Order: sequence, then C-alpha cells, then structure tokens
Amino acid sequence: MARRSAQCLFFTVFAVAWLTLSPESHALVEILPDVSLTVDGRAIHDHASIVSYPALREILGAFGRAEVAVQKQDLDQVLQFYAKNYNYHGLKPMDVRRIWDEVFTHYHNLSSTHLFSEVKVFRSGSQLRAEITCTGGLYGTESQGGTRITLDSWFQEVHYLVHEDGAWRFLGNAGVAPSAEPFTSSPHHPLF
Repeated sequence: MARRSAQCLFFTVFAVAWLTLSPESHALVEILPDVSLTVDGRAIHDHASIVSYPALREILGAFGRAEVAVQKQDLDQVLQFYAKNYNYHGLKPMDVRRIWDEVFTHYHNLSSTHLFSEVKVFRSGSQLRAEITCTGGLYGTESQGGTRITLDSWFQEVHYLVHEDGAWRFLGNAGVAPSAEPFTSSPHHPLF
C-alpha cells in the first residue's frame, strides 16, 4: 500500500508540474502501473489483462473525449460525458452546464489529469457501472492576466460512472461538498 501511495504521489507531482509549467498543456488520462481492477467482485491481477480490459478501454476513451471537448471549450460535447441522472450533492446537469460555461468564460487552455489507481466494474440491476479511484486536477489559464492556475485537484477521489446509451458517462463523485461557498461560486470539483 505504501508503494502504491508513493507511486501515486510521484505521478501526481510529475503530472501537476508538467501541466503547470507547460504553456500549451495536454491531457493526461492514465492507468497507474499497479492499478487494481475488480470485475463483478473478481480481481484481475495481470497488468496486460487490466489495461486491455474492454470496459476500462471504453472508460479511458470517454475521459479522452471529454478532455478534447474541454480543450475545445465545446460545452455541448462536454455535457455528453454526464449521465442523465448526474447528481453531486444536489448539482444536476443544468448546474454543470452553468459552471462549465463560467469556467470557459474565465479560463482558456484548459486541461486535466486523471490517474486511475483502482477500478471496479460491476452490474447494478440492468446497468453496468464503474467506480474509479482517481488522482488529478483541472488546470487553466486565466483570461485576464494570463496566469496558469490549478482550478481544482483531487487525491484518490472516487468517480462513479454508468454505461448509458452506449457510452460511459459520469454519474458523480464520492466526497463532501464544501458548505462555505455560495452556490454561484460552486467548486469545479464536481465537474470532472
């Protein structure tokens, strides 16, 4: 466990440093070397089998498409990454639209980092779902001033996804929403 934490920290520091220093940053969506994968309660240990597992490849593709949409600031395409029943502490898809619109208004050259350390894929009734433990962040350059900043970061956050309408979609996150922020300045954290 200590080895995984050290690796996760190393990759996070490397990715954050690379994204922060690079004037033209790009996405980083990766499976960490010692990722654990559980499918319907059965652990898969062979790394080659993990990285080639079809559902995991599809999930990586979904995050990749979302990242391209963020970099293009294509609000409609970004929102396709969200499930119909997306809910993060009361924030619904309409709220997500408003917040991404605010992000796109105030920042450019957006990018994110997603480092997957644990993936669980399982059936819940008729739906295929996934829980992904992820470390990463959302970065952008301020439209006024031009400073490259970290808009949000997360460490071993659990992202919930659902396979809906033929694609993996973001359903929400585990974690506690801040209570001190007014709704109009909602954190970017629930967004990605």
